[in-house]
Parts: sequence; structure tokens; C-alpha cells
Amino acid sequence: MTWFLGGIAFLALGYFTYGKFVERLIPPDDRATPCVAHPDGVDCVPLPKWKNMLIQLLNIAGVGPVIGVILGIKFGKVALLIIPVGCVFMGAVHDFFAGMISMRSNGANMPRMVREHLGSAYAAVFGWIMMAALLLCVTVFINTPATLIDRQWFPEVSVFWWSVVLIFAYYVAATLFPIDAIIGRFYPIFGALLVLGTLAISVALVAAGFAHPEILNDCAGFASYQATNPLFPCLFVTIACGIISGFHATQSPIVARTCRSEREARATFFGMMIAEGVIAMVWAAAALAIYNLKPENLSLTGPLVLGNIARHFLGPWMGGVTVVAIVVLAITSGDTALRSARLSLAEELKVDQVNVGKRILTCLPLAAVVVGLLAWSNRDAKSFGHLWNYFAWMNQLLSTSMLFAATVWLLRLGRGRKALVTLLPGVFMCLVITTFILWASPEKGQVWGLVPGGLPMPAALAGAALVTAVAVFCVLRAGRAARPTEG
Repeated sequence: MTWFLGGIAFLALGYFTYGKFVERLIPPDDRATPCVAHPDGVDCVPLPKWKNMLIQLLNIAGVGPVIGVILGIKFGKVALLIIPVGCVFMGAVHDFFAGMISMRSNGANMPRMVREHLGSAYAAVFGWIMMAALLLCVTVFINTPATLIDRQWFPEVSVFWWSVVLIFAYYVAATLFPIDAIIGRFYPIFGALLVLGTLAISVALVAAGFAHPEILNDCAGFASYQATNPLFPCLFVTIACGIISGFHATQSPIVARTCRSEREARATFFGMMIAEGVIAMVWAAAALAIYNLKPENLSLTGPLVLGNIARHFLGPWMGGVTVVAIVVLAITSGDTALRSARLSLAEELKVDQVNVGKRILTCLPLAAVVVGLLAWSNRDAKSFGHLWNYFAWMNQLLSTSMLFAATVWLLRLGRGRKALVTLLPGVFMCLVITTFILWASPEKGQVWGLVPGGLPMPAALAGAALVTAVAVFCVLRAGRAARPTEG
């Protein structure tokens, strides 16, 4: 219980201390934001601060801080330490700069930010990886809530594919309509469900933890999982959103276009990542408890464990409400993932998005790819596992790219050593993701990596160190270029 409550206290302290320090690196001023300078009635629409904060939280807090930590806690309760530390010093910093750079670049999407700061050659490859990650994300965030709906409320008859159709139809509508028509209107309702579900599981968990402290100790069944999944780098790939997530850098520009003042940035971007860290802590501790109480859950998939947690701690009725909250988390990230994919594709192809017909044409090929991924991922449980793993490592490649782009931005603004705020977490994540894709292979129970059979861990670490050193050299060289006008 000490690790759990201490971690949440650390998150709160981090917002009020380190968050203010990071904000002072790029002090907000009174310059016109994108929705004030260039309103378009579709994507650049002024919204109130409280609504922007809520949209940002629901955008970024998908199933990652729930399903990801249900899997990630199998590394042991050390995850309850790594989540808050990583969230403050990496994830919240990442989200803040993604939002601020976009805001000062007229609402630029992530591909343009990467191209302007890391170069066209890297951006050409990066754009395809980002689009693949977004479409994988949309697929996961259709698949998971549909599974939860199917298993939670209709155990006797399958409604999975009906749920898929309805969720996907909502996603398409949410990405085509102006942001204030659907997302801005329904997110307050979704947010209320999220708060209710998170508070309910928190209260039940704390009560159970004080009554039976042993349920928050490491479970003996974790040993077999840890034997095939080393803490570094696998923990930071498995917990794809609770610590840091490149997916957030694709979402922050959506809200950067609706903020009426730069002074909203710390609360909206840094603060909402801290809130996601709290959500991750709650579900990590709940998963730790259920694995100790009912070890048979160790062999189940994340969505099934999630449902069992809700029913065990809250009973069938309130447990159902909590599952609704998690369905909301997934749906309110999937819709904006598809919206971000549309905006990024349109930006790269220079297709105007004010006209609804052009929005539909831009969305059609994206929808077709998602349909194909859904068909593949639902062939069996193994296919879905691969879907999640591919999304997870691509997601962290995005976070590395965003942190390096932010470092170049800071260096070009003359921030010097203060750019270490983004460079150091960028270096760490570069080591994580490069080590993983050099080491991983199906023979090790992972997805395909870059090397058939995967390198031994020492060789993967050495290769990752070399790649990271080259990346840092390129970032520092790019940072010596002329200062950007938007700074």
C-alpha cells in the first residue's frame, strides 16, 4: 500500500514542481493560438479550458494505462515505482512539448514537427511508421471495447461483431464532423463515467489493501513471465501509455488547435498525463491484487482480467459501470486516433479538410486498412497479442522521435543545457526501443524484430548504444541550425 499511495503522491508533487520548471523553459505568452489566429470551424475551434483538459485526458488515456499495466505489473510491484517516476520525467514532458510545439506551429501534426526538426529523410520513414501505429491503435481500440461489451453484458450470445460495427461507425462520424459537434459535446458525459469508474475501483482497492496488505505484494506466478520478458526493455514497451506514449504526440495537436491561450498548456498537456499516471497506478495495483487473490488470472488476456477485477472488487452492478468507463477510455482514444490519421494524411498530401467531401475521401483508405486489421486480429488470441505488441513498440518509437524533435526545437531556441529535459528521456527511450527490436523474435515469445531469431541481450544492448549515440549526434547537429520563427 505504501508503494501505491506514495506513487500517487509523487505524481501530484511532480505536477506542481517539475511541471512548473518545464513550463518556465518555454514561458507562455499572449500570442494568438491556432484557433484564434486561423479558425476553420472544423478542427481549429476555440473551446473552454476545462473541455480541452477533458478532451486531452480522454484522447490519451486509452486502454494503454489499463490493459498495458495489467500486463506490466507482472514485472513486479517495482512497476508502482517506475510508473510515477517515468510519467513525471518522461511522459508528461513529452506531452507538454508535443502540445506547445504544435501550438506555436499553427497546429502542426506530428509528421510536420518531425520533418521540420529531424529532417525530411527521417520524416519520410517516420510518417509511414506513425500511420501504421495510428491504424493499429484504432484497431486495438475497436477490438478491446467490443470484447468487453461482448463478455461483460452478453455472456450467453455473442454481440462482438455488432459492437465492432457500432464503434467503428462512431469513429468515422467523430473524425468527419467538426470537433465541437461530437467530441466536444459528448466528452463531458464520457468524462463523468471515467471519473466514477476510477474512483469506485480506487476506494474498493484501498479498503481491500488496508484489510489485507499482502495482496499488494509480488505474486509467485510472476516468475515465469519475468523469465521470458526482461524488465529492460520489455516493461517500457508493455506499459505503452502509463509511463510514456508516442501516441500522445499524435493527439496533443488536436487539442493544441482548440486552446484559446498558451497559458492552458501546463494543465492541459503536462497535467492530463499526470492524471493518466494516476489511472495507471490504480489499475496496476488492482491487477497486482487480483493476481494474488486469483492466480488463474495470470493465464488470461488483459481485457478478461480487467472484467474480473471490476466484478471482484465492485460486484456485478458497479463492476459493470467500471467496465463502461474502460470502454469509454478506449473509444475516446480510438476516435481521435482515426481523426489524427486523417489530419496527418491530409497534411502530407496537402488535401484541404474544410470540405466534407474531401474529408470523406481522405478517411476511406484509412477505414479500409482498419477493416483488414480487424479481420486479421480476430482470427485467434495470438493474432491479437501480436497486434498489441506491434502497436506498443511502434508507439514508443514515436515517443523517441517526439522527444528528439523537442530537443532540436529547444536547442534552436538557445536553451542550451536546459534541452537535457527532453534529450535525456529521448536517449533512454531510444535505448529501450532499439534494444527491444534487436532482441525480440517469435522464438522468445515476442513479435518479429529486426534480426531473425533476435540478438542475445548483451549484443542487443551494444547495438542499441551505438544507434543511440549516432541519434544523439544527429540531434545535436540539427540543433545548431537557425532558430525557428515559431519560437
